[in-house]
Amino acid sequence: MKKSILFLSLLTLGLASCEKFLEEKPYDFLSSENFYQNEGDAVAGLNGVFNALLPQTYFGRTGWQVTELPGELIRVGSSTDERAQLSRFTFTATNTEINSWWTNSYRMINRANDVIEKVPAITMDEARKNNIIGNARFLRAMGYFDLVRSFGDVPLVLATVKGPTEDLRPPRTPIAQVYEQIIADLKFAEENCFPENKIAAGEKGRVSSGAAAALLAKVYVTRATTAAATPSDNQSGLDACNRVIDSKLYSLLPVYGDVFNPDKENGPEHIFSIQFDLPPNTGSIIVRQFLPSQLQGLGTFTVEDSLVRSYAANDARRAWNISNQAGTTTLPRYYFNKFRDDKRIGNDSRANYLITRYADILLLQSEALNNLNPGNPLKYQGINQVRVRAGLAPIPTTKVTTKDAFVDLLVRERGWELVQEGHRYFDLVRLKRLKQREKAVFNRDIDDKYFLFPIPQPELILNPNLTQNPGY
Repeated sequence: MKKSILFLSLLTLGLASCEKFLEEKPYDFLSSENFYQNEGDAVAGLNGVFNALLPQTYFGRTGWQVTELPGELIRVGSSTDERAQLSRFTFTATNTEINSWWTNSYRMINRANDVIEKVPAITMDEARKNNIIGNARFLRAMGYFDLVRSFGDVPLVLATVKGPTEDLRPPRTPIAQVYEQIIADLKFAEENCFPENKIAAGEKGRVSSGAAAALLAKVYVTRATTAAATPSDNQSGLDACNRVIDSKLYSLLPVYGDVFNPDKENGPEHIFSIQFDLPPNTGSIIVRQFLPSQLQGLGTFTVEDSLVRSYAANDARRAWNISNQAGTTTLPRYYFNKFRDDKRIGNDSRANYLITRYADILLLQSEALNNLNPGNPLKYQGINQVRVRAGLAPIPTTKVTTKDAFVDLLVRERGWELVQEGHRYFDLVRLKRLKQREKAVFNRDIDDKYFLFPIPQPELILNPNLTQNPGY
């Protein structure tokens, strides 16, 4: 019977490994009802949730395309395909990348639901049990955060599909309720996941309490800009940023390029990353997509010339992030070289997908402080740490900037620092600069409907209780 992918249940948990803690352990023909018997089963189930992040149709490719291409920093070679539609704001409900973003988010959420439901009944050490559940709740929260930012009201499914007799047509849940669940999940994760310095070397890539606090900070500051905002959101976001910073477990790496060096992955700046590795593990294809053909890449995406011009000549991020195509005199002359890997094999590299890192939290701290009190000189502290690491002069704390002018500083700084890392579209929407940047760079006027993606057409067909976003 035809069913939406949103409701696929986790039937087998021994999935191919991605790195370190994801070791292959087949459990053919086992259902989740009789699988969870001991701690090893709980770990295997959690591995299945992490493994769901790896396909190209999720964070292997689609994740950064839907979050970066509807921006102004990356140029798409094609003028008509799915990626070009994202970049040019011509996408519709039939866009396959948007459909993949929806379906794979729910696939991962459903696997997380399975762990959250079944693991509590296992007899095992309570701290380790709650750490596993906390990891699953973090991933569920991450999935719903991406969905609510992308689509607005979305079905809030908190239990696995038990069988074909269940109603597989949930309606959209108001964003206020979705945000409340995200926050509840992240609070549990922060309280129960191990701190970064207590995660075993072989389990790097698991969720830490610091990762939960970091994502919680982003959730609060984002919710503050929506119809679901509460008066305390910016303060709560600032408090979460400060918990990450005050823990002293994270820091900026002295050299910007070391953040992206696969030989230095899971270091002090990396708060949470999706783990990729070389075969037989699942490798990242981001290097292949950005390198030009002369360097055995596809050259699918290049650097918008406006980004090249916007970097200061002495900005260390410019020298690391982008490279010049020797001998090319016509645009585009530059390609992205940020996620380089000297051990790349064919299409695969070891480049992890960085969900959040310390520089992101420092910039978010400055954003929250500006939202709370534009006259507070402490708002320069985080942004200046990021600038100084890049080799730029700090902004004087005596400089008087309005709330709006400081947002412009943040938009520029986040672009220079975080380009290609899956932040740009959400940043521009949250900071209310999407229309301005599209107009400034491309002289393009975009409709307000593009502040959200359309609900994928296949989902509307399969679930008549869903409604489409306005304008689509």
